[in-house]
Amino acid sequence: MIIKLINKSNHPAPHYETGSSAGMDLRANIDTPITLKPLERAIVKTGLFIELPVGYEAQVRPRSGLAAKKGITVLNAPGTVDADYRGEIGVILVNLSNEDFTVEDGERIAQLVIAKHERAEWQLVEELSETDRGAGGFGSTGTK
Repeated sequence: MIIKLINKSNHPAPHYETGSSAGMDLRANIDTPITLKPLERAIVKTGLFIELPVGYEAQVRPRSGLAAKKGITVLNAPGTVDADYRGEIGVILVNLSNEDFTVEDGERIAQLVIAKHERAEWQLVEELSETDRGAGGFGSTGTK
């Protein structure tokens, strides 16, 4: 699949690190470092603009290493870039650690995963089919 990309950053275009990678790293494209205090959030720009085909979305996801080592994650994970959006991709980062974290220009801050999706139409009904699970949720299928 070919996706049109405008890269206004000073960094390489996102790319897959391995042959089996699902995501591509997004890098911060900022003039000055951004320091996130504990529980603080900020939108970090990437300098990237994309044109997705209809029926696809780009999912902005956390980087596992950044989350595990520093407590930094994507607040609305996964964030969605719709096929009709033409603005700059921004990443809503949040600091869930107890220490300040500084985002530097060029730092890998999130992953971008391209995913196909379906569009649904609602059919209003009076009842739903029965299942073994029924209305059980929020841990109801786990073991004791």
